[in-house]
Amino acid sequence: MLRLGGRSVAWLPPLVLLVGITWVDFYTGEDFRIISWLVLVPGIAAAICGVWGTAAFAVLSTTTYAVADSFLPNEYQAGPGDLMLSAIGGVLATLACAVRVSGEQRMLHMRDVTETIRRTVLRPLPPVWGGLDHAAVYLTADVEAVGGDFYDVQPGPHGTRVLVGDVQGKGIGAVEAAAALLGTFREAAYHEEDLAVVAERLETRMVRHSGHIAALGRADSDRFATAVLLNFPAGDSGTGVVESIVFGHDPPLIVGPSGVRQLPVTDGLPLGLGWLGGRTGPPPVLRTPLAPGETVLLTTDGVTEARDSTGAFYPLVEKLGQAVAADPRLTDPHRLVAYVRDGTLRHCGGLLADDTTVFAVRPAGPAGRPP
Repeated sequence: MLRLGGRSVAWLPPLVLLVGITWVDFYTGEDFRIISWLVLVPGIAAAICGVWGTAAFAVLSTTTYAVADSFLPNEYQAGPGDLMLSAIGGVLATLACAVRVSGEQRMLHMRDVTETIRRTVLRPLPPVWGGLDHAAVYLTADVEAVGGDFYDVQPGPHGTRVLVGDVQGKGIGAVEAAAALLGTFREAAYHEEDLAVVAERLETRMVRHSGHIAALGRADSDRFATAVLLNFPAGDSGTGVVESIVFGHDPPLIVGPSGVRQLPVTDGLPLGLGWLGGRTGPPPVLRTPLAPGETVLLTTDGVTEARDSTGAFYPLVEKLGQAVAADPRLTDPHRLVAYVRDGTLRHCGGLLADDTTVFAVRPAGPAGRPP
């Protein structure tokens, strides 16, 4: 709002205020004096201008005060105390502006650091990767605290694997855990033929990571991660089969022209907590057929736990069913993640309680298109 033609015009409001106060004071009688209001000019500049701009307005307002005051009869002139008050106000406004600018620079730096960390952990993915058409949206709830949401697609000789998950907690510790899981996934998903073995490797990696954190004496060694592991088998040529293992995560949804259904899930526990269930291995791998045009939608709890002003959760399945019935083209991954993103933000009024990831994927090519 304070830029015109790519150039900053933040200096314009305090300048207009300075000229307006001077003009009104000059064209009114001696009994109506507002020239002392010039002390407001550097205060306004401190809120929207830079440090040097605020300092310039501090000097200009005090100088204007002295010059305008000199044209008045002696009995109406301000004393040295008023001029000193104007000068002190300018100095304080300049100092306040320096504090504001420093805070803004720190916030911008934190945003850059957060974005760098996010892009390091969540590597960019090609538009069509491993025979899959996909789209993703990641929304952070806190500029200064990086969350633990993660996702990736890894093609390999045994199929294209997809991982979406959420590490418990926030901060660097959550990012470390997400990076550890993604590193293991990228290697195991490529080399291991059996999806269950990939799941075992992820569980082992989370336990090893927690042990390492505990050996360091840190208090966040009890982290866990919910996740969904998918496989689109090689050789199917997108005939519509997806293998899945769910680790305590929100069940994925299959969104197609005929409606919305939930991907079958088992009682898998989050990664790092598998020992609690007494199971000696990972949850069983489930195979689910996909009809042409159906897209698998995976979200983190930032979507399902988004609340409106009354405390009601976002009704994702209900909203998706209505939207797909009205427009079957919504099954396109890019349209789908945009719809879920916008609906979530509208529902919570833009106030996300947790980091939010929306990921949609389906086989590319004719087999993945609606009839």
